[in-house]
Amino acid sequence: MTLIKSISGIRGTIGGKVNEGLTPLDAVKFASAYGTWILARNGGKKSTVVIGRDARISGKMISDLVSSSLVGLGIDVINLGLSTTPTVEVAVPLENAQGGIILTASHNPKQWNALKLLNEKGEFISGDDGKEVLAIAESESFNYAEVDDLGTITENDTYLKKHIDAILDLPLVNKTAIEVANFSVVVDAVNSTGGIFVPAMLEALGVKQIEKLYCDPTGHFPHNPEPLPEHLLDLSDKIKELNSDIGITVDPDVDRLALVCEDGTMFGEEYTLVAVADYVLSKTPGATVSNLSSTRALRDVTEAIGQSYFASAVGEVNVVNKMKAENAVIGGEGNGGVIYPELHYGRDSLVGIALFLSLLAEKKMTVSELRNSYPSYTISKNKIQLTPEIDVDAVLTTMANKYADQEIDTTDGVKIYIEKEWVHLRKSNTEPIIRIYSESKNKEAANALAERIINEIKSII
Repeated sequence: MTLIKSISGIRGTIGGKVNEGLTPLDAVKFASAYGTWILARNGGKKSTVVIGRDARISGKMISDLVSSSLVGLGIDVINLGLSTTPTVEVAVPLENAQGGIILTASHNPKQWNALKLLNEKGEFISGDDGKEVLAIAESESFNYAEVDDLGTITENDTYLKKHIDAILDLPLVNKTAIEVANFSVVVDAVNSTGGIFVPAMLEALGVKQIEKLYCDPTGHFPHNPEPLPEHLLDLSDKIKELNSDIGITVDPDVDRLALVCEDGTMFGEEYTLVAVADYVLSKTPGATVSNLSSTRALRDVTEAIGQSYFASAVGEVNVVNKMKAENAVIGGEGNGGVIYPELHYGRDSLVGIALFLSLLAEKKMTVSELRNSYPSYTISKNKIQLTPEIDVDAVLTTMANKYADQEIDTTDGVKIYIEKEWVHLRKSNTEPIIRIYSESKNKEAANALAERIINEIKSII
């Protein structure tokens, strides 16, 4: 059994012993710590927290435990039930709540679940805030409410429509063009809440031909729920069988969006953000942001129209902070995470779908033609195991010095730009490993670059 406590929340496998898996006691303890933090942040005044969950088998159990813990602290709970991460993020400020919790382990298999924690803006809590929550949990500094001061639970199932309506109200969402295009779409929602929300979003956009694949929100994932090419073979086959225009897939909590072309080939998770950014930039030029391990194609698309691209440290919180600092019009992560601040500062597959289909409808291209219109890059992901006594920071500094004549970014580890290629070196926070991401024009070149850098690191140590 596994339990991982981090500044962004608590994540673990269901069952096992306390503090070894995500047991009922662990869920209560961590929810109580978060609730205690919320109350302190709000000066002890009456507080409200929005919660929602994906369709995992353990979701109802964890939801009941978390809700009851918050009520026990005197906090009112607005329970969205089966929902999505971006929907909870949208709901928090609309409800004037002091925080939110999404019960989801994102792309992890069905035995996992997690508590993802939001602040009053509906954004993930900061690293410092997360440390405070962890410290409260460790010390068990909870003070539960007296009987007359207990919180309440309110069920609210209106946010599917509210979230979709907010997307339809965005000036850049071209519903008319999408309706005229008459797209035929296959949706793989891995039997989670995307099976409810994605078809509803498509119907609201005027899409009439929707084939649902694994859209029953039972939590029994039919394949690995991470939307990677090797997990999307059924979707690819169904597209070709039906001669559909596009395949759409999301992860269990609907914050990662991947697309499949009309010929069954992968559009590429990395290129979801590139395409959406291309559309947003064509209407509202401005800065873009992605993390340091995302494709260079976003930078190319941004700089091609004379705008500025910025890279952040890895992690959604870091992307959001950089977007705010640079007033970016669009940003996100190369895992299919689109962040459109006109709606909210969080990865949102639903707004990604609306913007992508608007682009596709206006371009009057096939999905594969659109993909081929962008600079083509491939990322290779590797790691090198080190012995504990090796000074990883010193190794990274040496590599940065070695390539001092190239463009270097030390925001998060060391990223070295070599003409149109790059390599990103990051140390693990938990083990003596250097993660090595490289990107080049094709898989062979990316692998060759990674191998060269690995050999250079080995020669250093």
